Amino acid sequence: MKKTIYIFCAFMLIVSCSDTTNDGNPSGGGNDQDLPTGVNLVFPHQDDLCNEGTNITETESTVFFEWEPNSNAETYTLTLENLSSGNTTQYETSDFILPITIQRAVAYRWYVEYNHQDEAKVSAIWNFYNAGPGVVTYPPFPADLIAPIMAQNIPSTNLVVLHWEGSDVENDIVGYNVYVSTNNPPELNTSDITANQLTVAVAPNNIYYWKVVTKDAEGNTSESNIFQFRILE
Repeated sequence: MKKTIYIFCAFMLIVSCSDTTNDGNPSGGGNDQDLPTGVNLVFPHQDDLCNEGTNITETESTVFFEWEPNSNAETYTLTLENLSSGNTTQYETSDFILPITIQRAVAYRWYVEYNHQDEAKVSAIWNFYNAGPGVVTYPPFPADLIAPIMAQNIPSTNLVVLHWEGSDVENDIVGYNVYVSTNNPPELNTSDITANQLTVAVAPNNIYYWKVVTKDAEGNTSESNIFQFRILE
């Protein structure tokens, strides 16, 4: 009887001393590799007014663009668009904080991408205003045209739903003017619509052009890009 008790106690000691932790890794080894996804943008903030910067002059300031790094990236490409002029500039860097000197009192759009196994991993796209001296109110950001996408071919139909998204640092958008026609630039179709979509009449075998003008409570306006789509026969 004593022998049986000793054997049982020894077995319990071995079990209690064994490592039962897994830490979520079946192979037992550590793995700090990130998932190969688009990076998360940090600063400047989305649809916000950027008041932070260095080397500030009346017309320019240096803003530190920042995003969360990804261990799959060797280098990053930051794309920055001046929404007033339409000029786009790309910057290559191996860091995740990049100082860029930009104009003040101007709206910008930016995103970051990197390549992983010959595939581009792209972040979200953010808008912001770089604050300017003496500016009390800022125009809305140009509307993002969601659908139809640029140069889309649409099967034969008599109705198309236009969809866009507007944003403003002061959240005071009061309406939109929608332009759509077979002419370029497009002609006004509907004024002062408060929704972000509009159903328009179309005819097969035509190319249509469209844009959206956003208006805020202070009387400021902004104009989107012009997109086109084709209605097939």
